Amino acid sequence: MQQAYLYDAIRTPFGKIGGSLSSHRPDDLAAHVVRELVARAPQLDSAQIDESIFGNANGAGEENRNVARMATLLAGLPTSLPGTTMNRLCGSSLDASIAASRQIATGDADLVLVGGVESMSRAPWVLPKTERPFPMSNLELANTTLGWRLVNPAMPGQWTVSLGEATEQLREKHNISREDQDEFSARSHQQAAAAWEAGKYENLVVPVPPATKRGVEVTRDETIRADSTTETLSKLRTVFRTGENATVTAGNASPMSDGASAAFLGSERGGQLLGADPIARIVSNGAAALDPQFFGFAPVEAANKALAKAGLKWSDIAAVELNEAFAAQSLACIRAWDIDPAIVNAWGGAIAIGHPLGASGLRILGTVARRLQESGERYGIAAICIGVGQGLAVVVENVNATK
Repeated sequence: MQQAYLYDAIRTPFGKIGGSLSSHRPDDLAAHVVRELVARAPQLDSAQIDESIFGNANGAGEENRNVARMATLLAGLPTSLPGTTMNRLCGSSLDASIAASRQIATGDADLVLVGGVESMSRAPWVLPKTERPFPMSNLELANTTLGWRLVNPAMPGQWTVSLGEATEQLREKHNISREDQDEFSARSHQQAAAAWEAGKYENLVVPVPPATKRGVEVTRDETIRADSTTETLSKLRTVFRTGENATVTAGNASPMSDGASAAFLGSERGGQLLGADPIARIVSNGAAALDPQFFGFAPVEAANKALAKAGLKWSDIAAVELNEAFAAQSLACIRAWDIDPAIVNAWGGAIAIGHPLGASGLRILGTVARRLQESGERYGIAAICIGVGQGLAVVVENVNATK
């Protein structure tokens, strides 16, 4: 079995819904990160890329017809490059990385271009087809931006509650207070802002040029609020419930976002094709599932499985990137792992940075690899919760670890 390595990882800045990236089609965002990634490997003959795998959670709009294939065609890569798009909702691009690492491990590929993209701004409304022609009743459009839609009536109602209501149920189960959530969220904003100011994202984030003559170049994540505090966040109204039993707000949940990410995974020969040294080795992965309404807790078992496969313990892990869908679910996971919160999302998380569904898994994978590269520590893990009750995790090793 070949070893699979991460050679490079980039992403766009993440834009707020309706913000500076909303004028960009998702397939254009995907093509942009493909072009930028390939440009960072001038030695590479792009005809030698074996496969392109992208993650995308929606697929109902402009990214349809296999956005992995659309991205490489729009980016000008050879038409001989195959492409496939994966959908495991929020975990889609992390799943793409897992699929690529398996191809590399089995010798089916030496170099795979992986990525993920989502434009939640441009997700369409859809009109379902009718059961019979020419119905006399009104028809209702469904918003495909986020969450359940066109629900099968056979699905139990407790599974199909909103993501926010599901998070309220999870935090009740794990006794997580509103103050805990707001404190965690303020930290996310403060650390993301500090990481940008310290230049930690310079090698991870590529600017996006304007889509129109009146547009602007997007260079930074749009939803980071450096002045966020527990006190200011505590003043926000709750969104999914009202009254004393309500805690989830727009401030302690990840914002809906637009963005794209891309990376090169390869074998040792893949590194020779790129003319690059690896950032990290892909050690293991884990997937888990549970009752859909408790989706936010699924990373716990996914990460534990990945560690067991790697023969590692939590005490071996120096850096964790956990996608912050909601503060409550993040806190539930961190407490279940019984780890030092300081090693989690040290450069900020999705509550500050944003969560464009299909792009987030690869964002956390690239970030944990770069954190290890900077610190010199050896092992890290990227974990993500997924709607409808799933979780994914990937363990990586810094191949140049000094600690």
